[in-house]
Amino acid sequence: EVQLVESGGGLVQAGGSLRLSCTASGFTFDDYAIGWFRQAPGKEREGVACISTGDGSTYYEDSVEGRFTISTDDAKKTVYLQMNSLKPEDTAVYYCAADTGLPALLLKLIPSWLFGSWGQGTQVTVSS
Repeated sequence: EVQLVESGGGLVQAGGSLRLSCTASGFTFDDYAIGWFRQAPGKEREGVACISTGDGSTYYEDSVEGRFTISTDDAKKTVYLQMNSLKPEDTAVYYCAADTGLPALLLKLIPSWLFGSWGQGTQVTVSS
């Protein structure tokens, strides 16, 4: 059974940084796509960043490009989301999700409907 556990959320001032972690279990880490998503109150869930563990390809949503970095530690089966220069509009519950066999052409869009396994989420709050 695929399990994903997020951690690292919290309260930070605008301009600050946080690093989220997503620890995976129940599946082999290679050849998976793992994405970070977020959902703010009253808004739809949106893709933030995604990484393909097979070839290391990364994809970012436009508003976080240059501020957020997704990376993996294969030995720890953990995916990180380093978030710098945080803004109040980054406030949301952040989720990680994973799936396998996903086409790169669709991964670029980081669509939530493409991913089958989800973590429970971690709250990120950025104060102004």
